Amino acid sequence: MLILKGLKGLVLLIGKNGWRAVLLLCPALAANPVQALPDLPRQTLALGGAELQLDADLSGALVAPIRPGGQSAHGAGAASLLPDLRLALGDGPVLTLDGVFTVTDTLSRDVYDGDLTERLMAGVRTGLGTFSMGIGDGAGSVLSVAGPQVQHDVSINDPRTSFFRDPRTGRAVTNLFALRTPVGISTNDTKFLYASPEYAGIQLALSFTPSQSKSLPFLETGPNVPGRQAAIWEAGLRYGTELDAGFGPVLLTGYGAVAQGHARHRLPGQNDVRDLGFGLRGDYAVTDTVSLSLGGAWRQSNAWTFDIEQVWQDATTQGRHIAAMLRDGDWSAGLEYGDGVAGAVPQQGLPRLGLDAAQASLGYQVNRSLQVTAGWQHLRYTRDSGAFFTGGNRLSMDAVYLHLKLRSVE
Repeated sequence: MLILKGLKGLVLLIGKNGWRAVLLLCPALAANPVQALPDLPRQTLALGGAELQLDADLSGALVAPIRPGGQSAHGAGAASLLPDLRLALGDGPVLTLDGVFTVTDTLSRDVYDGDLTERLMAGVRTGLGTFSMGIGDGAGSVLSVAGPQVQHDVSINDPRTSFFRDPRTGRAVTNLFALRTPVGISTNDTKFLYASPEYAGIQLALSFTPSQSKSLPFLETGPNVPGRQAAIWEAGLRYGTELDAGFGPVLLTGYGAVAQGHARHRLPGQNDVRDLGFGLRGDYAVTDTVSLSLGGAWRQSNAWTFDIEQVWQDATTQGRHIAAMLRDGDWSAGLEYGDGVAGAVPQQGLPRLGLDAAQASLGYQVNRSLQVTAGWQHLRYTRDSGAFFTGGNRLSMDAVYLHLKLRSVE
């Protein structure tokens, strides 16, 4: 019933907003996509003995909420510049400096909460692995594995862009509680990171985050609040192998990650942060052009709604995500389901929050740079006390969307 309602909404959206031309254009692009629209090239510059690569990543969505009423069609998106500077020291190590600088709207602030500098890490690559220091993701996020996504930016799991706005704040409704299965409690705070080379299908990553700060290590202690986390250790392990499943080879990839921090100047009831998760994905090539992917992930933390500043002894938050995707050449279709529960912390006035989410999406790769995705998304929140902006303790939302993703390629 929900899927039929989503498809009906998509038809209405196309009719009301004149997107029929976009769908009519797809067969023409499919006939000769490279000539119809050229790739966006990566820019490469020589700087003495070093090489600078400049990539761009642009995404935008047109959204028509179906429920709750009163929300009109709107747009959302983000733009990123990704510089990568490399200096090879003869035949030995390679020095690197890479970054991600992003401008977003209020619905696309994702896990980094709208930081202009999402990543800026200096490192050295050797035969023993890569050693890095700076602003960037921790070990759990670097190696994370989850169910397949037609377009990661607008997935229900760890999304870049949300479709629903809280009229009271103007920000995304998912700020209440977003489904994020990668273990990443340190987000992009300044850290030291080691990632091993892959050996026999195994890769290891370790990271240490001195404090909740994006300054130089050990110079700041993070936010001036009780219970702030420090000395955060994260470890991730990923393993990939090819198995003979009887009907053909299946590429199986799994991962697990743990994280532990230490609360400073904590109040009664506050605790050290602890986070763990795992994920599994299988990919099967049906033919030379058709493939099927299945997978899922699970995460548990004692940070309420995975918020590192809400770590309490009685808090337990869990999230799960499963997904399937069928790819046929330039076309891909996927189904996703996820849920989560953030346990109540009555002494702090934090309610029990529940989240159920589902999504159906269809994507077309116009060329190597541009992907067009259309779909329907459903989110439902519940709480055991208090009320949402609708005045009730249940909030059910549906939207249909059209998303464009443009990125530079080599």
